[in-house]
Amino acid sequence: MRGERAATSGVGCHSRHELVFPKRPCQWRTIESDESRDFRAPRCAYRDPYQRPKSQNVAVVPRLRGNTVKFYEWLEGQKNGSLPSGPPVWICGDCHVGNLGPLANASGQIEIQIRDLDQTVIGNPAHDLIRLGLSLASAARGSDLPGVTTAKMLEQMMGGYEKSFEPDFHEESDMTMPESIRLVTKQAVAASWKTLAEDRIEDVRPAIPLGKRYWPISKAEKREIEQLFETEEMSKLATMLRSRDEDARVKLLDAAYWIKGCSSLGRLRYAVILRVGSKKAKGSPYCIMDLKEAAQAAAPRAARVKMPADQAERIVEGARYLSPFLGKRMRAVKLSGKAVFVRELLPQDLKVEIEQLTREEAMKVALYLAAVVGKAHSPQMDAQTRTEWQKDLQRNRSKSLDAPTWLWTSIVELLADHERAYLEHCRKYALEVT
Repeated sequence: MRGERAATSGVGCHSRHELVFPKRPCQWRTIESDESRDFRAPRCAYRDPYQRPKSQNVAVVPRLRGNTVKFYEWLEGQKNGSLPSGPPVWICGDCHVGNLGPLANASGQIEIQIRDLDQTVIGNPAHDLIRLGLSLASAARGSDLPGVTTAKMLEQMMGGYEKSFEPDFHEESDMTMPESIRLVTKQAVAASWKTLAEDRIEDVRPAIPLGKRYWPISKAEKREIEQLFETEEMSKLATMLRSRDEDARVKLLDAAYWIKGCSSLGRLRYAVILRVGSKKAKGSPYCIMDLKEAAQAAAPRAARVKMPADQAERIVEGARYLSPFLGKRMRAVKLSGKAVFVRELLPQDLKVEIEQLTREEAMKVALYLAAVVGKAHSPQMDAQTRTEWQKDLQRNRSKSLDAPTWLWTSIVELLADHERAYLEHCRKYALEVT
């Protein structure tokens, strides 16, 4: 079974991050993906070229692949000294808007934190700022906002990031939550097992529907997963939520191989349904566990720093620094000899999705999300390091832009690369039809 999956991994699949062009240039749009569902994409003029397509139902040819690897290839091509070195801290490594969102901790509290840490490394925090700025600039262009708004968004982004370094900073009292983020937070608060099950397995019954998204696994695979959750460490992970009895019995009800984008193909990825305690337990006794094989990060690590050699341990360690609500409910394990990280999917774990921005909302979103990223970076630095990093960020600013020139230049170049590829696609299409 596992060999069959690996054999299909290169056939007709999307890359982990992919920009897509429809056949006719006049219909051009890019589409962000939700890894758990297929959506028809909203009409949009421009999307983040380094973010996944939102629907794989839309027929598109050809495809320009703009993934995390490409992003760091571009960074590697920059001249030495063109970007600040930055203090070595755990960074997200793929810090676009869709990788931020509401996360719940074991006690049920909800905060906006970084929600995807596959690319996390001890690296340069400037990389997270460039990636976030690119994502915000793309959202502004997709909302048909003028270029001056993009510049103002970057100023607000830097303001929010720097504000998060203040000793007594707290986003609830110091920041106004933008409407788009408030709405997704409201959805997270109201979420339940029912909404999670309907989203992930399309039914509230604790069974995984086999088909396009879920493939059957062998008896040996299921038994290995079952044995994994019989260990004390994994049983405690399943019972750690405050509504569950610590001594409750954990039983595997169902498991399947999970197709979540092409990053799954050729690697282990399982969805597992457990029952914790009896059916009559308080609240829902069911939970969904996500088991994912960890891959080598594309993000460059800082020189002479110690990081876990095991890829799953790297992701879990980074999550504990950057997103404590998520990191504390993740575990690194071995499965079939592979490094795998495990986390429970909670109903409250959602992603920020920006469909259309007004100028005012764009300013608020940039300020707020940058503060979230800053809040993840700053606790890893001592007082002196924080002060020096803040001074570095204040350098290289012009009279017309209250943001570092390296940030503006980087984003303009990345957007220009995307635009160049789009125009080249249009030229080739014109040659085909004439």
